[in-house]
Amino acid sequence: MGSDHDEVEESDALEKGLLAHDGSQGCQEGEEDPVLYTATFQEMEENFVKYQTARWVLYSLLLILAWGIGIFMLLYLPVRRYILRKDIRSRKLYITPYAIVYKATKPVSFPCFGVLKKEKHVLLPSVADILIEQGYFQSLFGVYSLRIENVGVRRSPRDDVQIQGIANPNAFRKAVLARLSTMKNEAFSKKVLVVDDVPNLQLGASSASWMSPSRSLPYDNLPSPGEQLLLQKLEEVGTSMKRVQRFMEDQQTQAPSSLE
Repeated sequence: MGSDHDEVEESDALEKGLLAHDGSQGCQEGEEDPVLYTATFQEMEENFVKYQTARWVLYSLLLILAWGIGIFMLLYLPVRRYILRKDIRSRKLYITPYAIVYKATKPVSFPCFGVLKKEKHVLLPSVADILIEQGYFQSLFGVYSLRIENVGVRRSPRDDVQIQGIANPNAFRKAVLARLSTMKNEAFSKKVLVVDDVPNLQLGASSASWMSPSRSLPYDNLPSPGEQLLLQKLEEVGTSMKRVQRFMEDQQTQAPSSLE
């Protein structure tokens, strides 16, 4: 394992040389929505880099025993660590009144070919839960993984937003849940106000109609002559049916008396 520590120390020296030429970019982009909570990654930079380096060395050793490709992976280790540091330093994770925003910029596998930019917006109403995960290997370095689950049909965990290296995942989770609770309370209060306003509008309309001086129907609602004739015929049929019913009842009452 002594050789592994020497390789890590050499990679640290080369990594510092690469970072010295590149510098840090602290450009702040103006956001339209106010930021309610901002997560940090700087405190976990060393642990995150060590965790990823340990995984890379482990895979390299296994591949040396298999095909010998691990030798090239060990030679690539300083560049790998440089990319990891640039990645975690560029990460931004914050909460706006309506969404969770995650931004990151990292160099490609060969930094001379440019960078990769990633920006993800997750609407807060679509968030089902915030999961904090930590595997056995991650626990050795104190690194946590944050996973944002979406509401709806359960999909593969790969479709969720996964972020590693956040400094205080529990505080971020509490901030998201608190904002979701506030949004639910606001929506409920709006529904209550709408329900309270509807009866008031109906009472206002009915009182206005009763207080109007003339409550005559408009001419458009008057029946036509054909409809008036039909209504008259229906009334005559109804009266005749009542007469027949009365006649039948009289016959039934007279029948027992005639038999006696």
